[in-house]
Amino acid sequence: MHFELSIMYFVFIGILLGILVGSFLKINIPPEYARYTAVAILGVIDSIFGALRSETEYKYDSVIFVTGLLFNMALAIFITYVGDKLNVELYLAVVIAFTIRIFLNIGIIRTISIEKLRALRAKRKSQETKKNR
Repeated sequence: MHFELSIMYFVFIGILLGILVGSFLKINIPPEYARYTAVAILGVIDSIFGALRSETEYKYDSVIFVTGLLFNMALAIFITYVGDKLNVELYLAVVIAFTIRIFLNIGIIRTISIEKLRALRAKRKSQETKKNR
């Protein structure tokens, strides 16, 4: 568990460094690849929030995170590619699906975090009550 947690932190640090470096570099993405880049980025964001959710639920597994990240990106890019070949904007389905999952994970993370804070406050209040007796 501790080893998997440290791997997760390295992955997140790597992603943050990539975002930081990418924001300073002037890289132009050709318009024909913009859809692929967008769905790949959404796949990464979805996987990150999925990992954060599983961490708050104490179910994080680095193998599931990495394979899910790669599979989400590959499937999203494949669906976008098929849509381009069929001249159908299938990438919109990918964007909608990832966006729904991202918001769902954020909501669950928020709910679990609030429950943990409430439990911590109740525990502290209980300890203070015992000290005052």
